[in-house]
Amino acid sequence: MSPGKHVRIGVLGCAGVARRRFLPAVAAVPELELTAVASRTPQRAAEFAAEFGGAAVTGYRNLLERDDVDAVYVPLPTGLHHDWVRQALEAGKHVLAEKPLATNLAEAAELVELARRNRLLLRENLMFLHHSQHAAVRELVAGGEIGDLRSIAAVFGHPALPDGDVRYRPELGGGCLLDVGVYPIRLAQFFEAGPWQVAGAVLRPGTRGVDVAGSALLRSANQVTAQLEFGFDHYYRNVYRLWGTEGLVTVRHAFTPGPAKRPSVTLERPDRTVELALPADDQFRNAATAFARDVLAGAGVDDTGDAQEIRRQATLVDAVRGAASPAPEAG
Repeated sequence: MSPGKHVRIGVLGCAGVARRRFLPAVAAVPELELTAVASRTPQRAAEFAAEFGGAAVTGYRNLLERDDVDAVYVPLPTGLHHDWVRQALEAGKHVLAEKPLATNLAEAAELVELARRNRLLLRENLMFLHHSQHAAVRELVAGGEIGDLRSIAAVFGHPALPDGDVRYRPELGGGCLLDVGVYPIRLAQFFEAGPWQVAGAVLRPGTRGVDVAGSALLRSANQVTAQLEFGFDHYYRNVYRLWGTEGLVTVRHAFTPGPAKRPSVTLERPDRTVELALPADDQFRNAATAFARDVLAGAGVDDTGDAQEIRRQATLVDAVRGAASPAPEAG
């Protein structure tokens, strides 16, 4: 693909996140052209194609065999990612997969190696990383506004999902760790490179065979701690705090702000409390733009840092799962 052209992208699956977030972002990114949308049912594919454009394709494999698709976006349930991302990479397509890329480190490492061999871009779509508020906060911390960073606390949880939601199905990679726990885990790495060690974790099982609440305590090589909580059996919370030797910064609506929402960031120091004036930003469009531009630049998974980030994230998710202690017996 030569520089200056656009990336012809196809979508594997007609998930809600594709309709609400990704496809509107594609329409706003000049470097992307939606050429095909695939579903297992013709009617569903036709509905998406009528709304967003592109060809309606029945069956994911049929989309991967198209010559007019350079890259694919994968919003399928987590338990299906490994198989379909693998098939996409084998078909020579660049891949942007919704978080998490895979259910465990072994699957993620296999996909990274396949992307490396085929010289393809593979990216795990944690969109919040592309919102400018987090880079602004990281610059604030690097500038010494809170002194030396001592601890990170991050929370992401929401009320129970509808009974038939795929995130309650263990065979599809359900559970809160893989759905919302990955956000605070990745956030800790954004502000402190690590390496991180899991000092303890708890995952609370629900009645459907998946975890519905969890918490983890992480410790970095620099002795920074991260206290992380997550779940989908909760009052809605979406916030993180960075606590240093000289101050505290709090970010609200941290992971899923809409493109028109102004950030809510508070800096507290002994002499003042300040609300930072940061602009609204569209993390969905930014993520799509970054992916398209890296594909156009000819980048593979090794050139962008994605390979290392994918491995580190999957390693920590596995470690949280492995460290999770069973609930004490009622006495």
